[in-house]
Amino acid sequence: MKTIKLLFGYFLMATLLVSCYSDVIIEDQFIEQSAFNTDQVLQSYDLWYVDINQTRGNGEVPFLQRAFTVSFNNGVLLANNNIVGIGKTGNGLGIDVGFYSTLRGVVEIDHDVDGLWLLEVYALNNNTIELLDVRSNTSYVLRGYQSNRFDYDMVFYDNINYFMQEYTAWEKIYTSEEGALNDFDEENFLQFLPTFFRSSIDVSGTSLGNLSWDFEGDYQVYDIDGDASLKTVTLDYDFLESDYFELYVINDATIELYHPDSGTIYEFRGRGYQEYLKSGKGSVTKKRTKSDNPIMKVKRKRK
Repeated sequence: MKTIKLLFGYFLMATLLVSCYSDVIIEDQFIEQSAFNTDQVLQSYDLWYVDINQTRGNGEVPFLQRAFTVSFNNGVLLANNNIVGIGKTGNGLGIDVGFYSTLRGVVEIDHDVDGLWLLEVYALNNNTIELLDVRSNTSYVLRGYQSNRFDYDMVFYDNINYFMQEYTAWEKIYTSEEGALNDFDEENFLQFLPTFFRSSIDVSGTSLGNLSWDFEGDYQVYDIDGDASLKTVTLDYDFLESDYFELYVINDATIELYHPDSGTIYEFRGRGYQEYLKSGKGSVTKKRTKSDNPIMKVKRKRK
């Protein structure tokens, strides 16, 4: 349907209840105002969650593609590009990634890595906007929240795949005495990449640059039917049997893997944190993609 160009003020947006996902055609609600009003709307919420699954078009706006949230703060563009530290970095708003200025219904962004972008701004409802890159005909849907009402934990667990990828390697720091002996006991390092994982039996304390990756294969994170607080992960080794674990997050740098088949608990600590800032390899290559974790129908075994 026809969306409404965001050229009106803050108070009008607060009462606008028209959604672009309904079947109603809006013909007469195009209202021009000033660049100041556009800026007021962008600043009406502390942060905007980038709903990556609602992205439309075949192009890409790189800094939106890798951001979990963006904030427009008096000419400064802020972003949470990492899951590690989300809710804490920049008082919850993330890091400074560039500058912006507003025109009538348009925001011009000068990103520190990706340069200048001119994006049209549309209102979808009272807390949802759409940013459209006309050149590639690609749009991103952003949902507004005040920081004290934003569920950072939800974002963390919904995007736990990216959290696992934000460290160069995970080093095993604990193995429980309880549990049957199994092959995974020998593995001391894990690395999660976007499309596969690797593991190493090198001794604990080995420097990241000297690690030898002994095994690799596919991995998959699952949501659990009826248990929103639990995730599981399968490690599908090439030429070896698969391993299945319950995945628990202890803190921003430590995870627990519980191996139901053996009853063993493992803890891994992240090493080589990759902060997606304004330059360097990470800021260029990291991006979010449309995805939903598959559902696994199992019962929690870890007590």
